[in-house]
Amino acid sequence: MAADTNPPAASVGESGFSGKVIETTNVAGYTYVCVDTGSKKLWAATTQFPVRVGDDVRVGPGTAMPGYHSKMLNRDFDVVYFTGSITTGANAAAGAPALPPGHPPIGGGAPNLPPGHPSLTTPAAPPTFDLTGIKRAEGGKTIREIYAGKNKLAGKTVSVRGKVVKYNAMIMGKNWLHIRDGSGNADDKNNDLTVTTGDGATLGATVLVTGLVSTNRDFGAGYKYNVIIENAKVIIE
Repeated sequence: MAADTNPPAASVGESGFSGKVIETTNVAGYTYVCVDTGSKKLWAATTQFPVRVGDDVRVGPGTAMPGYHSKMLNRDFDVVYFTGSITTGANAAAGAPALPPGHPPIGGGAPNLPPGHPSLTTPAAPPTFDLTGIKRAEGGKTIREIYAGKNKLAGKTVSVRGKVVKYNAMIMGKNWLHIRDGSGNADDKNNDLTVTTGDGATLGATVLVTGLVSTNRDFGAGYKYNVIIENAKVIIE
């Protein structure tokens, strides 16, 4: 693949880019735009916002997802830059964020981030969740037990109940959950379990997860997991 159609993340993702929209589509609460920068045609995505072909946009710093497949769009992309800020028109020229109607002003030039998204400039304090009273799934495992038995459980289907402490929708065609049940501890890195699913969820919800245990999974772009539950059925309780 030619270098000018798939630039490294450091050259574009960290600084952003600008240009004219030559293609756009909305899906699952996200807006995708193909931007002609004058030297490259680059795809970017953020939470849904109004934009049209021909608009001038400024894409803020983001995360590069090379070889990205969108299940919802049934389309493969060389690379998509997921960002918290794509500004249009006069805002694009000024570098100010394009906020949805009724959104309070964001000071200091901070990008318009999805709800619950951590700051791109300063670390956010993690939210606190009450993990008391979470019952083991019938016939299932605790999160600590899944980590402890990962070698024997790899390739097998398990059920686990936990509270959603992090939720990202439609990344690489999947919804990504982090769940905790009060078992394990952060020092041993066995208290937080990542789940991929086509089902939706909400932050703070207690869910019953049933899916396949996978180990040592590397999805690229920094998505590496010693243990992960994939293609899970998620029921909000």
